[in-house]
Amino acid sequence: MRFAAAPLVLSGQKSELRTFVEGDITANYLSWLNDQFTMRHSNQRFLVHDRRSSLRYLDSFKGTPNLFFSLFNSQTGLAIGTMTAYVAPHHGIADMGILIGARDSWGQGFGFDAWSTLLEWLSEERKIRKVTAGTLACNAPMLKLIHKSGMEEDGIKKHHEIVDGQPEDVLYFARFKSA
Repeated sequence: MRFAAAPLVLSGQKSELRTFVEGDITANYLSWLNDQFTMRHSNQRFLVHDRRSSLRYLDSFKGTPNLFFSLFNSQTGLAIGTMTAYVAPHHGIADMGILIGARDSWGQGFGFDAWSTLLEWLSEERKIRKVTAGTLACNAPMLKLIHKSGMEEDGIKKHHEIVDGQPEDVLYFARFKSA
């Protein structure tokens, strides 16, 4: 049996983020990770995920400042995705990531709501001075979310990854905490 500190809960307008726990490793969650279309912009598409690999990933957060959340539709209570924040406290930075795994939740604003909620919390509560994110240039929904959240360009790795046989740039973005 695994014991952990009280889970962190962050509430947005449409979504709720809760510390990811072992019970969140469900058949539904594993189906998202193994769905080639859903993961087409992630390097996770090259892996096969099961309960054991998911437990290893969850365990990798223990004893670190990094955060792993389950993302829920606050109206229905259904799990619709996950979010991460890899935190470097000495530098005051955090790198965020998001997966909306439930395809029926795509395009409904859950991602932006959850992203904004975590972005603000990291800046205000955790006093993170710079929040970063990266995505492939071909990932239009993620680019829309990043721009809408007020993040600015922070770098490019030209032709860095191959997607559908074509080289794609990896774009990096950042938002600095207001003084």
